[in-house]
Amino acid sequence: MKPTSKPSIRNGRTLLAMALAALLAACGALPDKPARSTLYDFGPGPMNSAPAAAANASLPPLALAEIESNARLDGNQILYRFAYADGNELRPYGQSRWSLAPAQLLRQRLRDALAVDHTVMAPSDLSSAARTDGRRPPILRVSLEEFSQVFDTPTHSVGLVRISATLIGSDVAGKRTMTQRTFTAQRPAPSSDAAGGVQALAAASDAVVAELVAWVAASDPPR
Repeated sequence: MKPTSKPSIRNGRTLLAMALAALLAACGALPDKPARSTLYDFGPGPMNSAPAAAANASLPPLALAEIESNARLDGNQILYRFAYADGNELRPYGQSRWSLAPAQLLRQRLRDALAVDHTVMAPSDLSSAARTDGRRPPILRVSLEEFSQVFDTPTHSVGLVRISATLIGSDVAGKRTMTQRTFTAQRPAPSSDAAGGVQALAAASDAVVAELVAWVAASDPPR
């Protein structure tokens, strides 16, 4: 009697089914697409309308220039430093980005804050603007010097923001005036990662903006 081949066929089918199942499981474990970068900004900010507030502005018009920054801050990388190891080295997070360059995000925040009490315009609009006392509106120029998450230990960090501001105006005789000041703020990060750094940098930016707006208001009396 010849040996039957049925057990061999059944074994072959079982092995094939197991191989297919393993292949499907392996395919299911692969990501559908490469991981995308997480985009961050400063959040929605105040819910009030700045243009509406500017209609009742109590302070003179103001021209806000584009915020300048060094080449390292021109991109949209979220940067951090290990101050306890080598504070001179700026490192970028790999899968986290700002939605815009930090200088642009900061300018948006600053413009909204200034617009509560000023009519804010671009420097190119100054030729058609004149104040009731005959002086042209001042120009505010801002330079972003530091914008990073700084770790003083492996588990503790702060968001550090430093800007320099120049307010260029004129006195009643038409003579050009210039006032300068540096503003620095730091706020603790709630976590030792990009998300924590974003929250800390947004809070530090709001603090710097508040100081800058108060300084501008004190530098030019109400009309």
